[in-house]
Amino acid sequence: MAKKKTIQGFDRNLASYGDTGFSRYLRRAFLSSAGYDKIDLDRPVIGIVDTSSDYNTCHRQMPEMVQAVKRGILQAGGLPMAFPTISLNEILTSPTTMLYRNLQAMDTEEMIRAQPMDAVVLVGGCDKTLPAQIMAAISADIPAVSVVAGPMLTGSWRGERLGACTDCRRMWARHRSGELSKAEIDEIEQALCSTGGTCMVMGTASTMACVVETLGLMLPGGATPPHASGDRLKNCVASGRQAVAVAGMGLKPSDILTPASFRNALIVLMSLSGSTNAVVHITAMARRAGIKLTSDDYNAAAEKVPVIVDCKPAGKGYMEDLHRAGGVPVLLKELAPFLDLSALTVTGKTLGEMIAPVQPPGEWQTTIRRLSDPLYPGNAIVSLKGSLAPNGAVIKAAAANPELIRHVGKAIVFESPEDAIARLDNPELGITPDHVMVLRNGGPIAAGMPEAGSLPIPRYLSSQGVKDMVRVSDARMSGTAYGTIVLHCCPEAAAGGPIALVRDGDLIELDVENRRIDLLVDAAELTMREKAFRPPPLPARGWARLYAQHVTQADEGCDLDFL
Repeated sequence: MAKKKTIQGFDRNLASYGDTGFSRYLRRAFLSSAGYDKIDLDRPVIGIVDTSSDYNTCHRQMPEMVQAVKRGILQAGGLPMAFPTISLNEILTSPTTMLYRNLQAMDTEEMIRAQPMDAVVLVGGCDKTLPAQIMAAISADIPAVSVVAGPMLTGSWRGERLGACTDCRRMWARHRSGELSKAEIDEIEQALCSTGGTCMVMGTASTMACVVETLGLMLPGGATPPHASGDRLKNCVASGRQAVAVAGMGLKPSDILTPASFRNALIVLMSLSGSTNAVVHITAMARRAGIKLTSDDYNAAAEKVPVIVDCKPAGKGYMEDLHRAGGVPVLLKELAPFLDLSALTVTGKTLGEMIAPVQPPGEWQTTIRRLSDPLYPGNAIVSLKGSLAPNGAVIKAAAANPELIRHVGKAIVFESPEDAIARLDNPELGITPDHVMVLRNGGPIAAGMPEAGSLPIPRYLSSQGVKDMVRVSDARMSGTAYGTIVLHCCPEAAAGGPIALVRDGDLIELDVENRRIDLLVDAAELTMREKAFRPPPLPARGWARLYAQHVTQADEGCDLDFL
């Protein structure tokens, strides 16, 4: 895809001194102090977003990856310039990384805009890091290539294969029920995460990596190589080379991302039975590109496409199995009847051209199923509406109990994640398996939208063998979680949504087949409750206050309204 000359190198984004010549002269003088000569300064400048952090165990080998990207850039004649941004990690961030996704997107966008670079390689991977980087790249709109950390390799405990974090949750539930001892859960704790990398199941990090590859912003096969593998480093080198190529072509995200690209992404999301968090992230990325996705778009994809990737939590396998089976290119080959193959990719080729030489899923593997033999017939992630969530909610139907996807039960309400922690295991609440547990004030305004929606089964019920219950919230859940859990109810409680009006004992009806979630309370009664509603106070200061004042609801991607 030939374009006019776009290489500006270090003459791009000059510091403002009121004299362009002086700005250029001073910049080169300081670059000389760092050992750059005139040959260096005549090369295309390729920025590398480096999200290395001791706090981010998912990115443990990020320094090695950055060096590999640099090698590829140098091989192609570019000059690599790495720079740090915020690095978001799921486990060591309070209260939730979702609160900071937009902050990282702002940080990344502004650094891309402020510093001289002809293209950028976005090296990230952990759950919110990847969507934040893509949102930034779309808004900055310079040539960009995405590289992800890649998944961990699986661990093992007493002969059983384990992976974070679906197995984390499964084993913890067994411990809560008394099935596993303290000594056993301590052993499992040391076996779950055997290498660096992101969760090796089809959680948010893996889902978003597959989505970004489908969108065309990542090299083919880049989503699945494990963090610790040579394949991951080879992808880094190739991505560095490709960044120099797209800089020369001037191929920007705005040239690649179209409604067709995002429709393809939704097809892949459903075929993976991917993370429900992807619904929020894809919506936000699309809106940055000027494309509005609605619940109808998600449901249309869900109804059309069966689940054909056998990975936890909906299936049994892990990301290393998907990689060995051929990764996203082989998946796209099988999904070709549903895809718009004219969509452009960062290779400069269309999706159709890219997958033309790829072979269909081999019979020797079972991780990528054929369309004629799906893992699950369809409707993996379903968007709901109704009197409890007039602007929408989602449920991962493929990971829910089939016996509960049509259910009417009495509400038991928790006012916040903290309230749930304090009271949920109290037998005096009288929670039964038929109750609908409702968590509110876990939405973006109230709490930054933590992954608190997958409330644990009360200990006294879990010990009796209860594995699942209907749970409803305005919060999120981890993409590695499972169960009959309705999420992202919007408007959220803090915005005055109907979930703020639910009281203990109210009947709630879930009807996944008809895409409904309803509060069965008389309209006059709800009107009386609305008059008594008072929103929670905003945070006192800083980013949390700015976020609460400007964050949009889940159906709009939880981006900031001014972005």
